[in-house]
Amino acid sequence: MTTEQLRAPQDAEASIHAFDSLTKGEPAPRWLTAGILAAWGLDERTTRVALIAVSENATFLVRQGVTPTAVVRVARPGYMTGTADFESEVAWVAALASSGVARVPAGIPTVAGGFVASIADADGVSWSCVSYAYVPGSILEDIADPVPYYREIGRTTALLHDHAQAWNPPASFQRHSWELPDMVGPTSRWGRWQDAALAPAEHLLLMTAERAALDVLADSPRTPETWGLIHADLRPSNIMISDDTLTVIDFDDCGYSWFLYDFASALTFMEHVEDAPTMAAEWVAGYLEVRPITTDDARTACALSMIRRLQMLGWTTTHRSDALPQVLWDAQPSGTVEVAARYLASHTWLLD
Repeated sequence: MTTEQLRAPQDAEASIHAFDSLTKGEPAPRWLTAGILAAWGLDERTTRVALIAVSENATFLVRQGVTPTAVVRVARPGYMTGTADFESEVAWVAALASSGVARVPAGIPTVAGGFVASIADADGVSWSCVSYAYVPGSILEDIADPVPYYREIGRTTALLHDHAQAWNPPASFQRHSWELPDMVGPTSRWGRWQDAALAPAEHLLLMTAERAALDVLADSPRTPETWGLIHADLRPSNIMISDDTLTVIDFDDCGYSWFLYDFASALTFMEHVEDAPTMAAEWVAGYLEVRPITTDDARTACALSMIRRLQMLGWTTTHRSDALPQVLWDAQPSGTVEVAARYLASHTWLLD
């Protein structure tokens, strides 16, 4: 057993809530700044590291003087099983970049030559960190109307799926799978939706919708055409826009699942909004420019969207509210009830 494996149970006790005292723009803790400087060979006299956001991970902006140069992602201990998971993420991003499939940020190697730095905090707990080149522009989530970009998001997603289907990963490649129990079951990675504040009738409605969606997915095939390596979180908050050009970022959730889980992910937290069917239709129109979607695929996509909504309701029970725009955070319980009712009325309601 490796030292890294021996440390995993202890490190898993640490929590991303270690950064809860920080707000956006505040300096990183001293131990983290020192570790980043050492790992990436940065000049302490000119380098500044400040919080961007805390979500599943904590992300920090690195500036050289006043110029932003990199983003460092600090992973929650225990979320991945080892260095290979992070190195594999960077390997896929690099393969996408070299193929020209999509605009993606470049991974920045450490002075040791790899892409992962293990940085110990004041208690000796190791935090795995990766760094990507800074991408200028705005987060698509922050612009007034992201709807016109959903066709391009769908097309880009299909290109990623084509690449994943044809790509031969290195022998050391290792990423997790997004199985249904990891989304809404006992091994759910982000929290149980059942722990959200719900009235008994609402809880029963969500249970009924979950059961209906799981029944659909039980019959959904897993073939090379339907199941493979996906981004798993390709939504407006993980897309940068500059001069009308989109760059896909934040591959930390990439893993194996139904390709159409990326459809569900694109609508994350927004399935209840008035524009959701329009966004879904635009996404599908873009996807169809590259890959087919059958009637059965549409049922699978909408079932996965129902499951994703429940999964992310569970996410709100374990994450801080400023990880989302306040209006979306506040709408998650009531919006999920609304989505469940629509799903039970029509299993393809997003695409009807």
